[in-house]
Amino acid sequence: MHILKTTSIDFLRWRWHAMALSWLVILAGAGVILTRGIPLGIEFQGGTAVIAQFDKAPSIEAVRAALNQHFPGGGQNVMVQAYGDAAQRQVMVRVPQVGEESGASLGNTAKVAEGALRKGNLGNFTVVGTEIVGPSVGKELTQKGIYAFLASLVGILAYIAFRFQLSFAVGAVIATLHDIFVALAFLAFFQYDLTLNVIAAILTVTGYSTNDTIVIFDRVRENMRSSRRQPLAAVINTALNQTLGRTIITAGTTLLSSAALLAFGGEVLSGFSFTMAVGVITGTYSSLYVAATVVMLWQGRAEPAAAVPVETAPARRGKAARKANA
Repeated sequence: MHILKTTSIDFLRWRWHAMALSWLVILAGAGVILTRGIPLGIEFQGGTAVIAQFDKAPSIEAVRAALNQHFPGGGQNVMVQAYGDAAQRQVMVRVPQVGEESGASLGNTAKVAEGALRKGNLGNFTVVGTEIVGPSVGKELTQKGIYAFLASLVGILAYIAFRFQLSFAVGAVIATLHDIFVALAFLAFFQYDLTLNVIAAILTVTGYSTNDTIVIFDRVRENMRSSRRQPLAAVINTALNQTLGRTIITAGTTLLSSAALLAFGGEVLSGFSFTMAVGVITGTYSSLYVAATVVMLWQGRAEPAAAVPVETAPARRGKAARKANA
């Protein structure tokens, strides 16, 4: 399926502008993470989450005041936020610490939170959901998430180095790291919780971005074989234009699915769908600019000299031979 005619866009002309934009977003995200951080979900932080649905929507300040009276010294750590659609009148209370991870003590914090809400004269409500994760479980999940991410990077590096070239593998890994850093930056900008769903989205984005990069690299390799005397910049630009239609179709359909999840998936899938949407955009962007730029820099052929035309070679050899005979 072709949605574009033959294009001749000079993508690599803007490679340094693209790299500057990437650094700007990543550094801004790092600043937000250092100052405000990324909210951690119950899975990684450990704690208790209680979701209550009220007959009449209470104010967040009133809920927080009721809880602070029953969590002395820890009231500042209790997080209260609206949950789901406003029409559902749901409030989520999240307490980071659950104490010792043993037996019935795991449920004590949830009972204290529910009791505080009932004593706060906030109106009738029903507890529609409770999630409890001990601190050691949260630590274990964090370690497994990091190991899964590192293992995926090593696998990508090994496969592409074997299938293509080492420079291509390094370009793909750096592009993948770029996508992860940009996704984390936007999670920090919009203060989405880092949950298991978000980790799943990040790993999915890793695979998506790598697949997109491999398709482009495969075309680059074919063009390098058929156009040996062309500069590498011209070869890569040709490959990017040849795969542009496929890139638009793939990215567009995936982005539409992510947007539908973000609009209709509810609070549970909001972090996943948001990360997927950001990842699809930055994954396409990094395949067009970051990975290709790294390959050019690695091979040291970003600005190669013009190739010598084939037909002039015999003339030069003949001239050299005449000089030798003389």
